[in-house]
Amino acid sequence: MLNPRQRPILLAMAALAVIWIVALAGYEIAKNAKVTPEKVRAYTAAVDFSQLSAADRAAAIEKLAAMLNALTLDERQSLRLERLAWFSKMSEAEKGQFLEATLPTGFKQMLAAFEALPADKRQRVVDQAVKQLKDARAKNADGQSPAVNNPGLSPELQEKVTKIGLQSFYSQSSAETKAEMAPLLEEIQRAMESGRMLRGPRQP
Repeated sequence: MLNPRQRPILLAMAALAVIWIVALAGYEIAKNAKVTPEKVRAYTAAVDFSQLSAADRAAAIEKLAAMLNALTLDERQSLRLERLAWFSKMSEAEKGQFLEATLPTGFKQMLAAFEALPADKRQRVVDQAVKQLKDARAKNADGQSPAVNNPGLSPELQEKVTKIGLQSFYSQSSAETKAEMAPLLEEIQRAMESGRMLRGPRQP
């Protein structure tokens, strides 16, 4: 029989044990539920998109978009949208809907803001974004990967972007080009939101 003085202590210990069990279970559930680039790749590799019905394709695209939107910017940039297993199997309409659904928050406002910049600042933003993206990718590659050496815009396209603006260029681009450009455009957005590319070089 329990000592009356011991009973509150034992009850407190039991309650603490229950709290720890619930907390650990919640941690495991959250860890397993967290979306990662590896889970995105595994999901697209596990489902034969070309064999799905129209309704199932729409549902699968919606789920994939939700997974991508749950990633951080750096995680999104580690994925190449045009290289995902499904992208080449989507119709043009599906590609457009998918890209629209995965646009970062504030992306359209960024396009308009870039359009309003003078050409020299547009060039500075693009140059620095390309450099930032190359530096980031070089940390995760051997330096020989096309994804590192070609971060989304050729020199010719970069010149076109600085002349006509991102909004005009983006609206005229194919779905494949938009997907290929996505990491660079996200880097430009991050840079413009921070303002670090618009301040110009430091004066000595």
